Parts: sequence; C-alpha cells; structure tokens
Amino acid sequence: MESSVYIHPSAIVDANCEIGEGTKIWHFSHIMSGSKIGQNCNIGQNVVVSPEVILGNNVKVQNNVSIYTGVICEDDVFLGPSMVFTNVINPRSAVNRRGQYTQTRVSKGVSIGANATIVCGHDIGEYAFIGAGAVVTKYVKPYALVVGNPAKQTGWMSEYGHKLNFDKEGLAVCLESKEKYKLENGIVTKIK
Repeated sequence: MESSVYIHPSAIVDANCEIGEGTKIWHFSHIMSGSKIGQNCNIGQNVVVSPEVILGNNVKVQNNVSIYTGVICEDDVFLGPSMVFTNVINPRSAVNRRGQYTQTRVSKGVSIGANATIVCGHDIGEYAFIGAGAVVTKYVKPYALVVGNPAKQTGWMSEYGHKLNFDKEGLAVCLESKEKYKLENGIVTKIK
C-alpha cells in the first residue's frame, strides 16, 4: 500500500519520526528525530518540529512556526503563522539546559493566533482561543479567549470559534453551530 504522506523535496525529515497518514509537510520544514505527528496534519513552510514533540491528528501548523521539545499538541489544534513556543524558562547561551525542558500541553481544539508566544509550562485548555500577538504567561482555561501582552482573558469562545455571550443565567448559544454552553463558577462547559 502506498503512503498518503506528502513531504516536499526541500523538507528534511530525520530518522525515527512517526508521521500519520494524510499528513503534508511543506517547503523548507525540518521534522527532527523522535517527533510524532498524527494523521491529516498540515505542516506549513519553514516549520521546525524539535525532537520528542507530539502533534495529534488534524493539527494545522502555519508558516514559520517553531515547536520545541516539551510541546504536546492534542487533536485539532491550529498554530497561526510565526507563533512560537519556548521550552526553557531561563535560557542563557553559556549555560546548557538541555534535559531541563519544561512541558507545555495544548489541548484539543485550541487556536493560537499569528505571532503569539506561549511561555513554557503554561498549559492551554480545550478550545481556548489565543489572539494574535498574545504572550501567554499562565494557564489558559478551556474555552477562554485571551489577548495582549501579557495575555489576559477577555471572554469565552465556542468550539466553532465564535465569542460566547452569556445571559444572566449563565447560558450562551454559538452563532454558527447553535450548540449551547453554560458558565458556572468561572468554568464553561458545552451542554450535551
């Protein structure tokens, strides 16, 4: 059976990588040894995926993104153009901190906007939405909308990426999907 993985001739994929069916890796990208990329992912131009990075299924990585060791992205994550993760909290050129990488987990359905920075060790909850240029310096709750530097929560987002407007009973409806959400004690849940 022929593989449905596409790797552009200018891309470099090191040995010992796992790449799922239907994944595309575009121009000048480098997938480093030990990384795991799920099915139906799209790795844009000039992307670096460092050793031991894990990307779930249907992850979309736009151009010029660096994903460093310690990052785990679950299914359906969107990484906007030129966004970046860090993996050492206190880097110094003269001090070797390899092996001291701090883990960052990006949960299912998260969108991270263009030029955003995710400082290592700060997980992002399911379906959160990180605005363009935001600098994330603390945990982001599921469904939260955060913007700015440092990133501050300004609202809540639906799974379809629309801002949720909660009524006084703490209920909201997504404009596109018509799915219902509840806000209670600072936590959003989708009503089944």
